[in-house]
Amino acid sequence: MSAAETTVPAFVRGTRLSHDRARDRWVVLAPEKLFVPDATALAVLRLVDGARSIGAMVDDLAARFDAPRAVIAADVLALVDDLIARKVLKP
Repeated sequence: MSAAETTVPAFVRGTRLSHDRARDRWVVLAPEKLFVPDATALAVLRLVDGARSIGAMVDDLAARFDAPRAVIAADVLALVDDLIARKVLKP
């Protein structure tokens, strides 16, 4: 497990994952922003709870989707890095 995988991401204050009932889809709500995650991003975001490390998230997703851990880890790390840069998540 890499050092980055020990990071425990959390949503930035005022930002959350929410189900939009009117449109029947999941969205990330942030101050003056709204993101509609694709299926892959949604699978990752549903695991962000401020307690689970990236490594634990990767293990969960690799088992759930029966995919190579290294591939899942690269995708999750890239997504988390992007969302940290966009100020949706914090490390």
